[in-house]
Amino acid sequence: MEQTHTTHHGAAATPGAQRRVLVVEDDATIVEAISARLRAEGFLVQTATDGPAAVDAAEAWQPDLMVLDVMLPGFDGLEVCRRVQAQRPVPVLMLTARDDETDMLVGLGVGADDYMTKPFSMRELAARVHVLLRRVERAALAAVTPRSGILRLGELEIDHAQRRVRVRAEDVHLTPTEFDLLVCLASTPRAVLSREQLLAEVWDWADASGTRTVDSHIKALRRKIGAERIRTVHGVGYALETPAP
Repeated sequence: MEQTHTTHHGAAATPGAQRRVLVVEDDATIVEAISARLRAEGFLVQTATDGPAAVDAAEAWQPDLMVLDVMLPGFDGLEVCRRVQAQRPVPVLMLTARDDETDMLVGLGVGADDYMTKPFSMRELAARVHVLLRRVERAALAAVTPRSGILRLGELEIDHAQRRVRVRAEDVHLTPTEFDLLVCLASTPRAVLSREQLLAEVWDWADASGTRTVDSHIKALRRKIGAERIRTVHGVGYALETPAP
């Protein structure tokens, strides 16, 4: 475990530096399997096996990403996510033992960026970790070279430079993934984008294995900006509704 402490305090922001992943899981077999795969992918890994230890480790070690199980001793992964996100924004890949949409929506609501249902392949987990970190890097680059202007669609306002969203002049807190999803839909208002298109644009996924992920993020986004703003085209995908001219 000594290697997990070889970089600290912002080292991950340095180009070429190894990214730090905090794995929070109370099953020793799963922890070891995830840790081994992520280390093989070139990440520095630290682990925690209960809620309080996870929050302490996140504060002390400042990981670039968390792989976080929902069911934990002490307090659960949802509470870990709330507390960690209150300290600083961290991409979170949530693990759940149940294919339960309520768990997924609550997880997305407290700041998780993606979720996986057990059992899962280590190959897919590693791929999703890479995708989440690429999205964070894109967001950081956008903050340095932001797209100009504010997009207004009726009472919905999207500020690209500040990555902020307002509805009826009230700020709406979106996760990085939710913001990217909304921007993707807003890039072609009223046009229907398929789940596969959204997966490719927002998640960088080349296949259609994550359509449930799209659906769950859409539901979370609707709860925040208003269900009526996103239209479902059954069997196809979604469209962002805009006021008539």
